[in-house]
Amino acid sequence: MALITLRRNFCHMSDFWIPGAVAVLKAPPANHIQKVVRDHLRVWFCSLQPELLRVRFHHAYCKNFHSENGNDLHPVAEPWLSQVQDWNQPEQSLKTEDVEMPYRRLNSFTSSEEVLGFINTLDTLPVTLAAAALLRICEVGKRDVEQRLPKGILENRAFQALCLRCEQEPSQMTSAALVTVLQSLSLSPVDPESSLMLSLVAECQSRLRRGGLEPHHLCILGESLLRLRGPTCQSLELIICQLQRENLQTFLPEDIVAIYRILQACPEKVDKHQTFLNTVNNFSLSIVSYLSPKSISHVLTALVALDQTHALPLVIKLGKHVVRYIPRFTNEELRKVLEAFVYFGHSDRFFMEALEQHVAALCFSLDPDVASTVMEYCSRKRILSKPILDAVAETFVCQAEKFSPSQISELIEPFGKLNYLPSNAPALFRKVENVLFAHLHNFPPKMLLRLLHSCSLIERHPVNFMSKIFSPFFLQRLQGKQSYLDRVSLAQLTQLFLTSVLECPFYKGPKLLPKYQVKSFLTPCCSLETPMDLHLYKSVVIGLIDLLGSRLYFASKVLTPYCYTIDVEIKLDEDGFVLPFTVDEDIHKRVALCIDGPHRFCSDSKHLLGKEAIKQRHLRLLGYQVVQVPYHDLELLTSRLELVEYLQRKLFSQNSTVHW
Repeated sequence: MALITLRRNFCHMSDFWIPGAVAVLKAPPANHIQKVVRDHLRVWFCSLQPELLRVRFHHAYCKNFHSENGNDLHPVAEPWLSQVQDWNQPEQSLKTEDVEMPYRRLNSFTSSEEVLGFINTLDTLPVTLAAAALLRICEVGKRDVEQRLPKGILENRAFQALCLRCEQEPSQMTSAALVTVLQSLSLSPVDPESSLMLSLVAECQSRLRRGGLEPHHLCILGESLLRLRGPTCQSLELIICQLQRENLQTFLPEDIVAIYRILQACPEKVDKHQTFLNTVNNFSLSIVSYLSPKSISHVLTALVALDQTHALPLVIKLGKHVVRYIPRFTNEELRKVLEAFVYFGHSDRFFMEALEQHVAALCFSLDPDVASTVMEYCSRKRILSKPILDAVAETFVCQAEKFSPSQISELIEPFGKLNYLPSNAPALFRKVENVLFAHLHNFPPKMLLRLLHSCSLIERHPVNFMSKIFSPFFLQRLQGKQSYLDRVSLAQLTQLFLTSVLECPFYKGPKLLPKYQVKSFLTPCCSLETPMDLHLYKSVVIGLIDLLGSRLYFASKVLTPYCYTIDVEIKLDEDGFVLPFTVDEDIHKRVALCIDGPHRFCSDSKHLLGKEAIKQRHLRLLGYQVVQVPYHDLELLTSRLELVEYLQRKLFSQNSTVHW
């Protein structure tokens, strides 16, 4: 009679996990009664359809069976009879020492198949464990196929059963399980408008309005809603307001990072929440040492998006911790860090040393995105890092086919700006020329012009392409739909044309028409010349007046017929006498005094930038006697007399006396 009762109730099973029951069938029979039960169960299981089933086993029938037969089946049935329960109440049956084990197992899996295989071996599946399983599946699965879960996983019956479980009873889930499930599904390609997602979102919003979510849950919910609903989701404003009322001291480091990402998605609300953001910036100083490389990258990216230029103490502290993490950053994370440092103008000697070691170690396998971003960082900060420049040059020569036109331009332009020829310069520029010949039409006109102009700065003149860029067809493409060419492009064209005349006299191709030539390379913005340092200029003027006897004997900021502006010009006659600057006759020699401040050099270096080097090179070819007065020489002078003696040596080194 007991067997009939047991089997009848198996027919009504709905929530029991099958793998546990199968394990019982495989267990050796302990006595005759157990063998009978096993035989009947085998017949019943074989009649079931081959699909994912869950069975609700009532403890009352189990107790009746025990009492009627007088046998203790507990040792045999222990893997499933002692653990069977409704999923809605996992905490009531799991032993304390067994609670953490499944979660540790989940975190050790590296594929979705492993997670689903583990789930299929469980006798019971609590709600929180189901949520954790979903999250782990999405975490390990999205790394496989273009950030999307494979179709096989989405169609897996165990995965679908987990999703259905969450859809049917979201109100019975704890807040932690609810937001975890929503987070895991928001990372996967599940339809945001599906009944499952609508059910979960509705339950989360209901609890949000009641105000019962903890700060950690608020952060998870905020990021999930961003992925599902976008920055226009009205619940985000409520989440931010509730977060503002919480004590930041109770927040985990990952919660602070989540706050940054939530605010980053709503930059138009920054002004409204700036006070809260200031509080978060100040508090973040205390948790920087606890942030992972990924979190540091996220925070820096958010600070850029939110334009937190006043949060420099936080940027500086993050920069110090970036040094130890450089080898651990992914390519994308390192790129974001470099972009943030460019934005905030941050540079650090220790950071550069670590970056040089990292780039040099990846010399022949450097990612094109990282290579171009590293070069952009060095260019924007005027950092002449020979190890980085040499390593990037070697990388390009070895795998040029992996670089896009924009990446090639971003890689080559810094060589011109920083006035540096790498150790493999012949191979590098031969490779650049071959790429241009093969794919010239893939380079946008302005990008191509910048690239060729950069080559000319370091005397790698693009003679084979000058006829193309001076042609009316290219100039029309360069102008595009605009009614005129921009000032920078015209200046670059003019300097290239001047280069063809002065440094490439063998070039006999088309010339640049006068209407495309500028009158001056010195413009308020994006100039091909660096403006003069006024502080240094005033010091030099005082010394020149003492040396020459009058302000009449030199002119300042003189625009030459060749587009260059000379800081100070001194005219000499045939006998070496200094002429008044107003005289235009009997001029035998012109002296161009270049007062070079720190912005005309690479950072912390005595190495001239490319645009200053080509200027001085062209002035010499035009007949000027170029005299360079660098700031690092003037800083060593301690008196006015030393300044006069220094200028005398510079200007009249070949004459024993000064004439004026």
